[in-house]
Amino acid sequence: MKPICINGYCFDRIHLWIQYHKSIPLFIEVVVEVFYPKNRQAEGLVMFNHGFLIGNDLLYYPKKILGALLNDNPLFGINPSYYYNYSCAAAENNWAMAFISASHSQGTGLPAIDIGGNPRVGQEAYAAASYLIRYGVTDFFYREEERGRNQPFFDCNLPEQSRFMTSNKVIFAGHSVGGAHAQAAACGFGKLQEIGEKTGKPFNPILYDREFLPASTEPLSEWNPAHRASPVGLLQLSPVDQKFPLVAPGMKPYREALSLKPMPMVMTVGECDCPGLLSSTPPAWREKTDEPSQFNQLAPEGGNSWAVATRIAKGSHCGYLTEPDTLCQVSDSQKECLLCPGIDTYQPDGDETAFTTELFRRFIALYSNSSEEKGSRSKWLTSPFISWLNTQSPDGKVKLLPFRSGQYIDYAGAETIRKAQGAGMP
Repeated sequence: MKPICINGYCFDRIHLWIQYHKSIPLFIEVVVEVFYPKNRQAEGLVMFNHGFLIGNDLLYYPKKILGALLNDNPLFGINPSYYYNYSCAAAENNWAMAFISASHSQGTGLPAIDIGGNPRVGQEAYAAASYLIRYGVTDFFYREEERGRNQPFFDCNLPEQSRFMTSNKVIFAGHSVGGAHAQAAACGFGKLQEIGEKTGKPFNPILYDREFLPASTEPLSEWNPAHRASPVGLLQLSPVDQKFPLVAPGMKPYREALSLKPMPMVMTVGECDCPGLLSSTPPAWREKTDEPSQFNQLAPEGGNSWAVATRIAKGSHCGYLTEPDTLCQVSDSQKECLLCPGIDTYQPDGDETAFTTELFRRFIALYSNSSEEKGSRSKWLTSPFISWLNTQSPDGKVKLLPFRSGQYIDYAGAETIRKAQGAGMP
């Protein structure tokens, strides 16, 4: 089946299995949605981890059993791009955008995409991004493998027909629990391996096609580094981290690794975002810097982290979405949450959604071939993107809340700089 192509962009799905490590007999079924330029000249990829419970239903397991007989799969009924359709931001910059869904965490009682503290989901996003870079949009990756050159299925033209990337640059992004998953993916292959070994989540994945006798790739460590995803940025929309014994140890080690990584990172939180500010462990952001939060782990005081945070006035947990989702709205209206009583918060497909799309568009623009942002932390903090973000109303509609530094962005050392400037120092 040929992909759907409209106005120079195509949409397709890829269905794979991932084994985290050859020594672990654990196979995870994944579906990847991907938007890419029809000319197959994408300058980079946005890999998006979607949020809590998007697209699942209580009939998942009956559908799974029935699908084995009808050659169907309920994973194909999960469409995160429907709720996070920022593809125009990628298209304007000639980038691709992809979303990954996995079935390993479907619970028996209430199916869920995953809880936020499971680094396996971030590992899956990294593996899927690398697959897209090396093989492009195809389920028949094995047909281009050199080891199959003398086999009847070998197809030397497959790479030209399937690949759509001209680089291995990837911006990892995510919303809600997906924002926490993206934190792991953005660490890159070396750190995913290093932290995984220390925390019991070893990572050197092998990918398989969905066949009765599946073909497989080499372990990711054996790939050409140019075919592995190279993280160039991290965008987190109200990230939610969680801790559960064994399954979800939390993302703290990954945030600590990111705090040392010279890479642009942005975290947005809503003023009225109950899941991100109250339910997350730890919260995404806190006013008190001496209490743990995801942001002060990403940007510890006195460090050189490139991470930046911004707060959206009247921002909710679901205001980023391009379409309403009942389960997300339930999490957004917790009875015990009294952050914004009586305030009319942003709803899906509204002003906060438009702001998010513009945020993506400008962030991706940092990495275009014509204006790729390189160099130092100071250059990042004075870049056109940050200059745009560090205003009361960047897009003229959505307003941001100021931090104690007086700025509309928070970062490591922001208050120290403000005090120094107040004392007359340059």
